[in-house]
Amino acid sequence: MSNERPWLAHYPDGVPPQIDINAYASVAAVLEESFERYRDRPGFANFGKQLSYGQVDELSRQFAGYLTGVLQLAKGDRIAIMMPNVLQYPIALFGALRAGLVVVNTNPMYTARELKHQLEDAGAKAIVVLDNFAATLQQVVAETEVKHIITTGIGDMLGFPKGALINFVLKHVKKMVPAFNLPHAVSFRDALAQGAPHPLPKVTLTHDDVAFLQYTGGTTGVAKGAMLTHGNMVANMLQAGAWVGTNVKPGEEVIITALPLYHIFSLTANGLVFMRLGGLNWMITNPRDMPGFVKELKKSKFTALTGVNTLFNGLLNTPGFAEVDFSRLHLTLGGGMAVQRAVAERWKKVTGIALAEAYGLTETSPAVCINPLDLKDYNSSIGLPVPSTDVAIWSEDGQPLPMGEAGELMVRGPQVMKGYWQRPDETTKVLGADGWLHTGDIARMDENGYFYIVDRKKDMILVSGFNVYPNEVEDIVMTHPGVAEVAAVGVPDEHSGEVVKLFVVRKDPNLTVEALKEFCRENLTGYKRPKIIEFRDALPKSNVGKILRRELRDEKKSAATSA
Repeated sequence: MSNERPWLAHYPDGVPPQIDINAYASVAAVLEESFERYRDRPGFANFGKQLSYGQVDELSRQFAGYLTGVLQLAKGDRIAIMMPNVLQYPIALFGALRAGLVVVNTNPMYTARELKHQLEDAGAKAIVVLDNFAATLQQVVAETEVKHIITTGIGDMLGFPKGALINFVLKHVKKMVPAFNLPHAVSFRDALAQGAPHPLPKVTLTHDDVAFLQYTGGTTGVAKGAMLTHGNMVANMLQAGAWVGTNVKPGEEVIITALPLYHIFSLTANGLVFMRLGGLNWMITNPRDMPGFVKELKKSKFTALTGVNTLFNGLLNTPGFAEVDFSRLHLTLGGGMAVQRAVAERWKKVTGIALAEAYGLTETSPAVCINPLDLKDYNSSIGLPVPSTDVAIWSEDGQPLPMGEAGELMVRGPQVMKGYWQRPDETTKVLGADGWLHTGDIARMDENGYFYIVDRKKDMILVSGFNVYPNEVEDIVMTHPGVAEVAAVGVPDEHSGEVVKLFVVRKDPNLTVEALKEFCRENLTGYKRPKIIEFRDALPKSNVGKILRRELRDEKKSAATSA
């Protein structure tokens, strides 16, 4: 067993499973196989409506026909998709990929400024946008290269009269669709009708062709488009597929897709991996409506669920969740942010299933490490490297570190991006000539080859020369029964350089600053203890529910309660 790769001991003869990336020429080839193999099985569900694989095949063919036959878009042209989890998303996504276009996944919650930057940077020629967000597009579209706009309402694929009723209520009763004026826009249903007479375009795609411009880095600077090729995405589908192995039954799984499919975690893990396995993606359009989310769970007879820590925590704190039928659930996967032990242990107690943590990045399509799926209990680690992947811990001067020491997590494998779109300098900073990707995460490896994320480099707090990792502090504070959510950040201090500040959402309204400080005194060494604690009604979060520490750090003024 190699000291550098101790995880090899987990496999027969010390040889981990390898993927055959040449099994598929492109993501489109995977789609064609699934459409044929699982034609009569349900593929996607939303608001009580299900589409079979055969129906998704036909509808995405029509959309591909519209893109190439009507709009005359060509291989490599960029198309933005700006939608939450609705049935139109997989139709548009698969149609665009089958047409050889590059998909630019776009967060529907973007401000006009953010949207303009992404559309300009990507050079998108077309966009599919949900009506609810079309007013934002109207503000900036004239300043971009976008020539073709397809709009759609949430109910458009739900059938009559249900779909029409939902669209009417959202627009005229709940006032959730701001007025917009996009005179040359075409409706999604009209696009399908116009595309129907046109044949599926014959496009030759290879592993080197870009499938997605997946934007990242918006919370740490200007958002950059990670170029994820068809080879990258095929590799990660196969890697994750090899990892789940016999833990899933092809054609029988129902996975809850609550994280938005425009996010890389959900896109690959749910939308693509389970699509290849013939699973049913049960899409949740608004997971922030926790009572509504729980009602959906009660209807779905689900077998698998992916999420982030805040989503699991939110479900556990929602009345009725404990009464959900978990008898078919056998896989719960957490990623996107650190899973907190208190949440994982409570999840196991309520559902009977261990919460397995995984780790990945937008730049790695995303899976890098996953815990074994027969895990009995939460183990605080991010697991072992997926097949055909090398992971190492390096010092700041680029040298491998001994086992147990913390350093930067480095990744090399076929899922690592081609680079950042039109940003060669940024690409060079993170991607070496030898293929090693600098993740920016601080991690360590134990003697069994399991990796543990310590924290983000940029989030580390330096107190009198000592490194304080917010994840550790947050993990401890979350074990207090009166705490619902917490974020730890560093703030300037004239004596120690920085001190730890906590932002806390209370579960117990009677929890006091002094009581929480006393708890920290009992559980944390001196320099790790928070000097400032501020109670909040809510914490800022990203589109997938990841707590944004940077926003808290950057606040100029706060109503802090200090020692």
